Amino acid sequence: MNLAPQVDTAEIPDADLDFISGGQAGAGAAVNLGLGVHAEPGALGVHVEAGNIGITAGADASVSPEGLAVGGVLAVSRY
Repeated sequence: MNLAPQVDTAEIPDADLDFISGGQAGAGAAVNLGLGVHAEPGALGVHVEAGNIGITAGADASVSPEGLAVGGVLAVSRY
């Protein structure tokens, strides 16, 4: 016997769902800018969003008895 309360559900069109959730619906969607930065000893990362495009870049470096190691990454995403 299930004692959990029951909730009615309804279908919501994608455009309405994007409007409610703050998504990027339609060709005339507003451009929302966002910036995130992460830094720690030996590493730095940046993430920028504009509209439905996200760009992430990062770099790191470390020194050990074996030598110097340096790395980097660049990623572009379309949501």
